[in-house]
Amino acid sequence: MNSKRENILIVDDNYDMLDLIQRHLKSFNYRSYKASSVSEAIDVLKYTAIDLLITDLNMPEVNGVELLKYTDEHFPSIPKLVVSGLPSFDNAITALKSGALDYLIKPFTSEELYKAIKYSFTKSDLNLKNSTKASPEVENNFSGIVGLSNHYQNLVETIKRVTNNKVNVLIEGESGTGKELIAKAIHFNGPLKNMPFISVNCGGFPESLVESELFGYTKGAFTGASESKIGLFQAASGGTLFLDEIGNASMAVQTRLLRVLQEKEITRVGATNPEKVNARIITATNNDLYQMVLNGTFREDLYYRINVVNIKTTPLREKKDDIPLLVSSFIKKYATEYNKPDVAINPKVIEILLRYSWPGNVRELENIIQRMIVMSDDNIDIQSIPDHLKYHIHQKSEIFKSLKEYEKEQITKVLTAVGNNKSKAAKILQIDRKTLNQKII
Repeated sequence: MNSKRENILIVDDNYDMLDLIQRHLKSFNYRSYKASSVSEAIDVLKYTAIDLLITDLNMPEVNGVELLKYTDEHFPSIPKLVVSGLPSFDNAITALKSGALDYLIKPFTSEELYKAIKYSFTKSDLNLKNSTKASPEVENNFSGIVGLSNHYQNLVETIKRVTNNKVNVLIEGESGTGKELIAKAIHFNGPLKNMPFISVNCGGFPESLVESELFGYTKGAFTGASESKIGLFQAASGGTLFLDEIGNASMAVQTRLLRVLQEKEITRVGATNPEKVNARIITATNNDLYQMVLNGTFREDLYYRINVVNIKTTPLREKKDDIPLLVSSFIKKYATEYNKPDVAINPKVIEILLRYSWPGNVRELENIIQRMIVMSDDNIDIQSIPDHLKYHIHQKSEIFKSLKEYEKEQITKVLTAVGNNKSKAAKILQIDRKTLNQKII
């Protein structure tokens, strides 16, 4: 019935109903996730890209209305469908006011459920089109750049500000933090998007070849130059030239680059006449260029030429709020690539990934997700996590805990067991209350 594999979350405290709806969804060719409580549902929403929420209203502890409100606030684009075994006009009004698009009374047929789902998707798409009709903007092409953290929001704002200006941009940050993705986002979201984007690693060529690759050469300029060739500056004409690892450029190349930026022209190796170029320049480095300037290993005048706008990428360990969305993005990418449309990740795996320090940053995370998808069947669970990552987390969380941390953990466990009665806890631990109070500070 359904050609696209949408992810649908079902929330109901009745396990039989969960299983029934899941069977229906499978017959409709939807991928489903189950939760028997609102707290479980919130975990799934945080860690999985959900396309539709189906929830009961009457559940113990926290009811479905609160889940609807939570989803409306934190995931407003997710359409919501309510199913209820208590037919009530008031319930229906409450559900619709809380953001639900449709209200289905139990028991329902397979056909009724299918129609309600299709209506919810159709209504949601219509609402989205209407909400964006007033401000027709070019769709942002931030492929690979996802997140919810303040770091992410600030980055996107900066990218938007520089896309329409051919100002030189320097992107600084650790390896694996997505510097080339940022350069591409700047290029492909601006007026140059239909022009060339050429990336070159300044440390990727032998010193003898850097100048000929960047600036081109004439026939006979050196042994093997059997014909003239344009360089990367001219190949990127009208578009963007991304110079990665600019800190690795030699002083000779730095001097040539400075001239290009000042004069907007290059001279091919072996030539005497300059040629005009008009490529936008974006540079990137994982070095501290300013410190290199102070040390005399990077030209100060070039530094200020390339550093008109500075973007500093944030290490993944400092923006862990973005990990769930990044994981979801990588799962979609590699599930398609390896033809595993039903692959899903256990929320417990996300919790473990959040505890890792990610020295290789986003690149390392992507590599781990790709590896887990290749090595897993349809479910990525704790056993799918590579041994070296599990070992690292275990080392960090267990072996290197201080004695004070262990004591505090043990005291907390005992306090919880005795209803926070400090006198009882002190007696069990064979210490006095004063010592107990000191150890839990």
